Amino acid sequence: MEKHVELSCLLGYYGPMLTERQLMLMEQHLGEDCSLAEIAEREGISRQGVRDALKRAEEQLYELEEKLGTMKRSLRLEKGLSALREQLEALPLSEAEKQPLQATINELYDMIEE
Repeated sequence: MEKHVELSCLLGYYGPMLTERQLMLMEQHLGEDCSLAEIAEREGISRQGVRDALKRAEEQLYELEEKLGTMKRSLRLEKGLSALREQLEALPLSEAEKQPLQATINELYDMIEE
């Protein structure tokens, strides 16, 4: 997974565990695709200060994932649900018979995304 995309995903899972300032800087850098210089100008701090804060936040995100594994677990669950959905479609059942199973799969997807 590309680092920028991976960090964005990790921010989605663990962003609330960062400090308010770290979260704000990460959102500007990852979500708005602002450069270090742009963020520094906006926030009235040095480019090095932005870089250091982003580096600390990045390290925290990776550490949280290493300890908790929430993103990895969610990706595995999504992959399993996708396989179940494919297998369900291949079964010789009517749409009415498949519907309750599809609804359960959808509920599980929703739980992952909460």
